[in-house]
Amino acid sequence: MKELVEYIARSLVDDPMEVHVEQRGQGSKVYLNLHVAKEDMGRVIGKGGRVANAIRQLLHVAAAQEGKDASLDIEDPQ
Repeated sequence: MKELVEYIARSLVDDPMEVHVEQRGQGSKVYLNLHVAKEDMGRVIGKGGRVANAIRQLLHVAAAQEGKDASLDIEDPQ
């Protein structure tokens, strides 16, 4: 699942080297944090959050195939 989010995010941004995904889990629940450059936040979130929601939908499908539940947070590096 981490690789899926990295692949999608790197395809969207101008600076793919700044894309980092942290994954942690508890049982069947998986938490992912996506970090992108500040300039690329708009590309990853999209107008009205549409792109972010689409990424989350794809993540939910991939997690369901593995019998897990996943959530995604998108953050910019501080």
